Amino acid sequence: MKKKVIIAEDSVYMSALLKEILIKHGYDVIAEAENGRQAVRLYEELKPDIITLDIGMPEMDGISALKEIKSSHPEAKVVMACTMNQQTQVIEAIRAGASDFFIKPMQAERVIEALERVLK
Repeated sequence: MKKKVIIAEDSVYMSALLKEILIKHGYDVIAEAENGRQAVRLYEELKPDIITLDIGMPEMDGISALKEIKSSHPEAKVVMACTMNQQTQVIEAIRAGASDFFIKPMQAERVIEALERVLK
């Protein structure tokens, strides 16, 4: 059975690229969010197997969304998407309960590796 994924990414291009990578590797992208607030709402509604959160999003950033999701769903599997200059935020995200992360621009093998490691 395909694993259900929510993508939270404010860049339409990055979201489309990530969706393409995930679908190509057998994941079921059940929703996409363009900000952290929407990601939290979709997580509550759809209960995916895993969610990817971009660290830098409008309205509510990825770390705030992570904390909100983990507060009501400690078992949530969350992979953060970040850029090279966001090391401090990545450390904060891991401390807040993120399971793994990948760096943008995305490399398909690293994205899939992160998700598969978290879903084991």
